Amino acid sequence: MEFHQLEVFLAVARERSFSRAAKTVLRTQPAISLAIRRLEEELGESLFDRSSKSAALTDAGELLLDYAQRLTNLRREIPAAVSELRSLHRGRVRVGANETGALYLLPLIARYRQLYPHVRVEIVRSLGRNIPRELLQRSLDLGVLSYQPRDPHLTSVVVFRDRLSFIVYPAHPLARRRRVSIQALGQEIFAAHNIRSHYREQVLRTFEKHRVPLHMDIELPTVESIKKFVQMRQAVALVPRMCIEAELANRAVVEVEIPELRIERKLRVVYRRGDPLSHAARSFLQVVKTQAQGAA
Repeated sequence: MEFHQLEVFLAVARERSFSRAAKTVLRTQPAISLAIRRLEEELGESLFDRSSKSAALTDAGELLLDYAQRLTNLRREIPAAVSELRSLHRGRVRVGANETGALYLLPLIARYRQLYPHVRVEIVRSLGRNIPRELLQRSLDLGVLSYQPRDPHLTSVVVFRDRLSFIVYPAHPLARRRRVSIQALGQEIFAAHNIRSHYREQVLRTFEKHRVPLHMDIELPTVESIKKFVQMRQAVALVPRMCIEAELANRAVVEVEIPELRIERKLRVVYRRGDPLSHAARSFLQVVKTQAQGAA
């Protein structure tokens, strides 16, 4: 079934005449009759009552009339809808991020919504190791990762630089010291995230390199729960610096520098290489890049 057949059908239904319809759509009457006959053959139903002088619609014709009108109306709406997408008066962007990635995105979402209030923003909670696959499957437009994915079909831009921070509760003996050696941590109980990561492996290697035992006895599912557990005086922890700004400001936790554990974290926005982004996703990426340049 082709659109021009539906347009011919609508013209005949509107004019109640094959000859008048031919003049309306600037075609010959045989061409009109052929288009209707092919449409009827495809549907297996007669659309017009040939015994009627006014080309009255059959029941099947009445049914098709409703669908044909809706389809042609939708077709007319397409250019306007595409124009709205282009001007970002509608659309959607889906960004995959883990807990810390989502935290980083919050002020960017607010900025983006100021610029493009009609675009829907969806931040999808996802494990970092799964985001590359979800990007390649096109489940996501963009992803936030703390590592460079190896897949050659993906590219990334560094948008934020952070570091791991060693924190203790305010009454902890180490809280009175601004800096201590990694050797002082051999007796501490650490609360850690239960998801394996590149940075966790770096920490393990660093403790092993300096021959310091690492008692990672508590594993928790979120950074928020780790911070709370430290505040309960049950453990110490290494967490992303960006996640503890409020707690440091109100002295809920104390940061202590460990020279041997200066581990930088880079947050990247990842997307498909050479694959055109939607207008909404491209504009979101531009907001991210602008913010990153301003913070550099």
